[in-house]
Amino acid sequence: MSAAILMPRRIHVGAGAIDKLAETLTEFGFRRPLIVTDPFIASCGYLTRVEELLAAAGFEVAVFDQCVPDPTTDSVASGLECLRTSGADVLVGLGGGSSIDTAKTMAVLAERDGPLRDYKVPNRLDSGLPVIAIPTTAGTGSEATNASVVTDADTDEKMLCLGMGLMPMAALVDYELTLSMPRRLTADTGLDTLCHALEAFVSKKANPFTDALALDVVAAVVKWLPIACASPDNREAREAMMMAAMKGGMAFSNASVTLIHGMSRPVGAHFHVPHGMSNAMLLPAVTAWSVNGAPERYALAARAMGFADPLDSQSKALEALIKGLHGLCRDLDVPSPEAFGVSETDWFAAVPVMAQQALASGSPANNPRVPDAATIEQLYSDIWRGEVNLSLA
Repeated sequence: MSAAILMPRRIHVGAGAIDKLAETLTEFGFRRPLIVTDPFIASCGYLTRVEELLAAAGFEVAVFDQCVPDPTTDSVASGLECLRTSGADVLVGLGGGSSIDTAKTMAVLAERDGPLRDYKVPNRLDSGLPVIAIPTTAGTGSEATNASVVTDADTDEKMLCLGMGLMPMAALVDYELTLSMPRRLTADTGLDTLCHALEAFVSKKANPFTDALALDVVAAVVKWLPIACASPDNREAREAMMMAAMKGGMAFSNASVTLIHGMSRPVGAHFHVPHGMSNAMLLPAVTAWSVNGAPERYALAARAMGFADPLDSQSKALEALIKGLHGLCRDLDVPSPEAFGVSETDWFAAVPVMAQQALASGSPANNPRVPDAATIEQLYSDIWRGEVNLSLA
């Protein structure tokens, strides 16, 4: 098997990595950065810190601070207007995955005409303005991926975009920026990381490079995410989760996500469920349906997570995996769609179109067991009813 491995050209990790921004800009010859962020980051001091750092180093700084959670084509269009008037030669995505995805999407659209829907998968976006990513959450891994997800404001479709133009040139991964993350955001983004790694490990596009990353990440998340949620100022847990998020991003960016993400994006688009939470809503049931497509790999993952013992039989390890995922989501208070506030009528009315959107994303085709539309519809129904096959019968 051969694989092309993609990642940023420069990565700074650890406490204080954000202070490497001016050095990184200078290293690559940039002088006019546009900082792309959201109102919350602007209000909590991180934006001011970056502006002052860059001003002291003599950079010409512009700011777009109107990113929205789960970016839309409208919010990206607003950012593009700012970009075109700023004269920026590089974008700095500062914030969670939504801000970084906004910056990356702005970067590739800056040199293209037409709506973003013309460039979603299966098309590729292999060129764009350079981006430097500074994540403030530990989950999406967008700082190390060649992907972005943006909702079409006209159709409510969460569009997946792929290509080298979406890979940041550099990433500054500073876990200290996550110390103020609230419990719900910590849990959701951490479970997103878990899905990235587990899906990358069982993907039909998995390779030895991504396998090593993925197994490391699933073990780290199960160990450290509950601690980070319970003790938000635990620096060891925060650092471990920040590294897991980045490595999870590298894993899925080079191996692809699968059915969980394929089904999750429509849930987020139609019902405004945060991305990591919608993944977690699906995680146990979709995994239970998928395990027979790659039982050896799922069993290895169960052992890496500590859900199964090394000497457990394969079938016992698979059952332990599903029970363990179910228990982790329960302990982190992942709501059902109904508990989140979705009505049963609205859910089932959306199921057929969500199934078609999931298939159109291409992600389900990488699943070890490939579903058709009817199967995805059944899975959505099972998830609404809270049905998870814990016995694998």
